[in-house]
Amino acid sequence: MMRWLSEWWRGGTASVEPASARDAARLAQLHGQSFAHGWGEGEFETMLIESNTLVHRLRMGRKTIGFAVSRIGADEAEILSVAVDPAYRGRGLSRTLLMTHLGHLAGRGVRTIFLEVEENNQPARRLYAGCGFVVVGRRERYYKQADGEQLNALLMRRDLS
Repeated sequence: MMRWLSEWWRGGTASVEPASARDAARLAQLHGQSFAHGWGEGEFETMLIESNTLVHRLRMGRKTIGFAVSRIGADEAEILSVAVDPAYRGRGLSRTLLMTHLGHLAGRGVRTIFLEVEENNQPARRLYAGCGFVVVGRRERYYKQADGEQLNALLMRRDLS
């Protein structure tokens, strides 16, 4: 009884599951909360029907609080975005989401995964490094902020085999 009450108080149990077209609006909202140039609902709708794109949602109880999206090509994949609702950050949920997502990519035959992360985004860099990604390159002034500032991107890689 106490465990159930505790989970209810926290909002439920976290779970990672495939996203569907009906999640597009919420995923766009989460992306907009997390990035300077958020993707729209239509962009998520397109990704959700593409056969080479894998999208997972992170749920806490019945509420979608995060997502991970990757594009697959042969035995490689690129993580396009990972986001968690700001109210739920710092609880280790991003790691659960990412590791589950990586497991599904491996199940589809993916052997190498790439991603780009803004160089100054220390929480994301810690997450990716903690999940086995290593820096393999850098792109100067890759990200443009709303105020016009340009930030560097790091290219990271993880081998699954």
